[in-house]
Amino acid sequence: MEGYQQLYGGVSIDTGGGGDRFPQWSIQETRDFLVIRAEFDQTFMETKRNKLLWEAIATQMREKGYNRSSDQCKCKWKNLVTRYKGCETMESEGMRQQFPFYNELQAIFAARMQRMLWMEAEGGGGKKKAAQMSSDEEDDQDDNSEGEKGVGGGSNKKKRKLKNIISSNVNPSTSGEMINGIKEMLEDFMKQQMQMEKQWLRAYETREEERRMKEMEFRKRMETLENERLMMERRWREREEQRKMREEARAEKRDALFTALLNKLGRDEM
Repeated sequence: MEGYQQLYGGVSIDTGGGGDRFPQWSIQETRDFLVIRAEFDQTFMETKRNKLLWEAIATQMREKGYNRSSDQCKCKWKNLVTRYKGCETMESEGMRQQFPFYNELQAIFAARMQRMLWMEAEGGGGKKKAAQMSSDEEDDQDDNSEGEKGVGGGSNKKKRKLKNIISSNVNPSTSGEMINGIKEMLEDFMKQQMQMEKQWLRAYETREEERRMKEMEFRKRMETLENERLMMERRWREREEQRKMREEARAEKRDALFTALLNKLGRDEM
């Protein structure tokens, strides 16, 4: 089954589609893929040339050492979005904990929501652009339909409130208050997103530090084992040299004894 998912010890492993024809995506490979996809998210929302964008993503994946085609990357993204939407629909903390990429996807959709809010705040042509951005391109409709509900409940409430303010009929005398209210909400929203990004960055740095510590410990253990092996080999060689010296000394004594006996026998016969 395409996009089949397994759970091992609470960690989801997604094949990314294609069954057994392609190697499974590792946790680190998926995280690197999401970083690249986040960089292209705004371009996806502004253009319909999806094929070129997915090929560019596949090229960057190959530069990082992952042999993935554009179709594999696209299929992987759709599977991740489907899993993310399932976590949002269930609103279960356990489901989110079992999905290790929830925070990364939430950050992508939060940034997308922020761009949409700025577009809508511009008014007029900005609304048209925001509507175009929110729908995404033809091949990514499923990817971006969660743009309005992909962010937490607090963000959705702010967005609805912002829409009500913009769409309401206000007097010219109150336009300044409306703009100030919009600015305050946008600033508050950006602060929350920055805080969420900092938390994600701290978690990522913590994981990287743990990985580096484990790698250092492994290297130290290997160096210790190598030193012990060299010491044992040196001791063995020393024992071998001592054994050879003892054998040579015994051989010399034996030859000297035989020589003395022969000399004595020779004198007795005379």
